Amino acid sequence: MKHKFLATGSKIALLCFALMLASCAPTPIAAQTNPPTEIASAAFNTEGTKFTMEQTLSDEAQETTIAFDGLAFLTGTLGSDSFFPPGKVADYWGFQYLRDNDPSEMGHNTDFLTKASLNMLYIPTPSQRAELATLANCQVNSINEYGDKRFVLMKASRRLLEGDIPTGTTGLDKTAVMKYSADLYRLDGQMSYDRAKMMGSILKSLNANQRAYLDAMVGKGMTTWRNEDEPSELRGLGHDAKVAVMTYAGDLFSWYAGSIEADVYFCPERQGTYFGSFYMKDAPAVGNPGYSIGTNITADMGNAFVAALTPTQAQLVTSLVDIQRADLYKIVDTRRDISTQLRRFIAGESPDSATVLSLSDKYGSLDGEIVYYFATNLAKVGKTLTSDQKTKLMTLRKQTLGDFAPKGAFLYATEISIPTIPNTDFLFGNTTETPLPTPQPGKGQPTPKPGNAQGDRIGGKVKTVSGSTIIVEDPQGKTTSIITNASTKFTANGQVSNLTNVTTGKSVEAIGQKQTDGSWLATQVEISDRPPAPPGQQPGQGQPPPANSNKR
Repeated sequence: MKHKFLATGSKIALLCFALMLASCAPTPIAAQTNPPTEIASAAFNTEGTKFTMEQTLSDEAQETTIAFDGLAFLTGTLGSDSFFPPGKVADYWGFQYLRDNDPSEMGHNTDFLTKASLNMLYIPTPSQRAELATLANCQVNSINEYGDKRFVLMKASRRLLEGDIPTGTTGLDKTAVMKYSADLYRLDGQMSYDRAKMMGSILKSLNANQRAYLDAMVGKGMTTWRNEDEPSELRGLGHDAKVAVMTYAGDLFSWYAGSIEADVYFCPERQGTYFGSFYMKDAPAVGNPGYSIGTNITADMGNAFVAALTPTQAQLVTSLVDIQRADLYKIVDTRRDISTQLRRFIAGESPDSATVLSLSDKYGSLDGEIVYYFATNLAKVGKTLTSDQKTKLMTLRKQTLGDFAPKGAFLYATEISIPTIPNTDFLFGNTTETPLPTPQPGKGQPTPKPGNAQGDRIGGKVKTVSGSTIIVEDPQGKTTSIITNASTKFTANGQVSNLTNVTTGKSVEAIGQKQTDGSWLATQVEISDRPPAPPGQQPGQGQPPPANSNKR
């Protein structure tokens, strides 16, 4: 696959690697799902909110993330799909955890990685810096190969959306997609192993003064870190090698400061990264030092996307939470196994490369299955959109991005011409319909109670709204938490509404089901000025019907 870089030079290099941090900004939410084998325990930020694997895996985080993917995919292009932060490759070093839990809440500022990397590069000896540069020059081809090969899955997904599939096939072949993704992740695994070997050697060789410098940074916010200049050794490196060195440096610091739990941690957008959501969030940050990515973009736009769909279309999106759940949990355990192996290098041990590569194959296969389901269901939604829906979705995209649009494609965060992509026919075959798993108690929306398809009602006056959770108080003074998500439908006076119209003092009635912790998971929320119905009571029971009711 041939391509030509359009951006070179030191300044552009810093902007490109800074985009490692310009995505995956977490949104504080309440976790709803059962964990995999182990869950990462995170540090607290200044508000006491912790960003953990439990939060990443929660149904709400996954649902809004998938919905945001859908908006990006159905309104985007192959070029926007290709934007991919370089820090998402070989990412077992805890950097995502470091920035999501930055005490100064600057983790999603475009200066965060720059500052972390330049501080890390300030302390090594010339020979240690030379090790970083040597590895970067050795890995540049593999890094670019990985980025190039991503286009195959992106192209196949777009062909499915556009109905451009090979004669005699009905859709993507899940087995073929999983195998291709496994091969791609094997390349990632080899790069990770080689990086861990070099990085572990450097960390093990740090002297007391170097460790003291880093210790003074650990647990402190970005705003307390020193401002350091770019080392002279970097100025002679090519663009790609310089981006790699800066990436390694940031990862070195986070690996030093972190733990297995930090290494395993990833943001909700980490899997199935072929649908353009990174471009939707990151494009405004390009060329804007000091720019911070908003933490509510994914949730707000994901909810708006689902609200623009019909119930049938929305189910194709929201059902992906259940469809991918088993794969997602297995990915967490696989990342833990890989991270455990790689950390052995810090102790001076030599983990078995075959074990790491085998685990990487497994990781890639799991991610490939997620990609298959995402592409299949989102394509079904795209093919059934009306002209009015398409207009609404493009309006949402413009609200998020403004007039940003790629001129070509991206190799990571660097603009390139659209490359020549190998024939993707081998990823198609004869498929059956994607199953829609029945939600299980405690996983996703709870199993409906027999004889009640809609669920029970809960009501009260709004005391406060925290994120997507509504706290209400009933006439007896009892408070209840009403949990909403991307599939919750809001109405006000018979008109379609949204969560932003739920404010302190208003009355709400929610249809949903009570959870084991006493909260309610709402499928519908009615915002009104009339007294709400007590729990379990239907409209008209114990209170007069509203003035516009047709009941007699």
